[in-house]
Amino acid sequence: LEEEKMAVIVQKMVGRAHQDRFYPDFAGVAKSYNFYPLPPQTPSDGIVSVALGLGKWVVDGGNSVRFCSKYPTDLIQFYSAEETLNTTQRGFFALQLQASSDFGIETHDMMVKQFDLDVAEQDGTLHIVGSTYSPEDDVINDGLSRKGIRLVTFGPVLHHRLFPLSQIVELLTDMGTWGMGTPVEIEFAVNISPDGEKAKEFGMLQMRPLVLSREAEELNIEDLEPQKCICYSQQVLGNGVIRDIYDIVVVDVHKFDRAKSLDVANEVMHFNEQLLSENRPYLLVGVGRWGTLDPWLGIPIRWDQISGARAIVEGAFRDMDVAPSQGSHFFQNITSFRVGYFTVNSMNHQGFIDWDWLSAQEPVEELAFTRHLRFDNPMTVKINGHQNIGIISKPGK
Repeated sequence: LEEEKMAVIVQKMVGRAHQDRFYPDFAGVAKSYNFYPLPPQTPSDGIVSVALGLGKWVVDGGNSVRFCSKYPTDLIQFYSAEETLNTTQRGFFALQLQASSDFGIETHDMMVKQFDLDVAEQDGTLHIVGSTYSPEDDVINDGLSRKGIRLVTFGPVLHHRLFPLSQIVELLTDMGTWGMGTPVEIEFAVNISPDGEKAKEFGMLQMRPLVLSREAEELNIEDLEPQKCICYSQQVLGNGVIRDIYDIVVVDVHKFDRAKSLDVANEVMHFNEQLLSENRPYLLVGVGRWGTLDPWLGIPIRWDQISGARAIVEGAFRDMDVAPSQGSHFFQNITSFRVGYFTVNSMNHQGFIDWDWLSAQEPVEELAFTRHLRFDNPMTVKINGHQNIGIISKPGK
């Protein structure tokens, strides 16, 4: 056998020096395929995650701005001031220029350090991507000209077109997909020189094939056996297979009272806390919009009250057809934790929930409007993100 060899590529880092720090104005990751599209987006429109400073913030899973390059101003994660405050980037990574030159295992951790946003404001980089929250009138304004809490929203870039980020990313992902014959993922970094001193710089750091789960592609509608399914939907967010769910928290469709939706939210929170303490992921099934601001249209719940759910089902009311939320009220959390989200609108024949089967199961605990079910065998959640369809099989099926 030939001796294995490895090539090492040394790449020039994109960024600018700010005193003893070096970092790009912003960086991110763009994917030409998105398993969590919200209308009018489609999966093939792709998704971009971008953050102030080094792209390590995005790669490590920190809060970032997510947008579709075809619809750059549709930022679901910022649908309210409260949600923006909860999901915005709070710091950034930069390379320390004065770090020790002794190289070793911990060199990277010594050289890359996290800084607060006030440092970026002093460096003159926050204004490129920043906005300001005014607590007095509960309003977020793009830019840093007003007093208030600094936020990273990329408003100047995406709304006011300070830099043609969406156009560049869309072009590169389209070219990459065509050239490689498969969806791609690119990493990039951007410099926008102050006062137009130099040309604006977009650095494409890496392009690679996007690894997609092949397992979900085995899901075939023709093989569907309704009697073996808890749920089937043609409006699903996510991709892949989940096989470790033994518990269900279900809102009883026959008992649900819109006037008591706040009580329902508290009951769900009770079960969520209980299952989190036991480290047991669960399937959450309910009616109306999860996380709605209007308690008459669904269940006004926060993400921290359902954070243990691995898959969520949003069903229709018995007597009222409400436009589904499709997870938009906590979209950032659903995408970050890769939660499967099923929307079922039986009135439009877009799937079903086997409410009769759920009602017939013996609960571990039952409250006024919700029930906790537990099984000896796991349920199987299958999501085909290419076709936006999904099924949840009954335990052992």
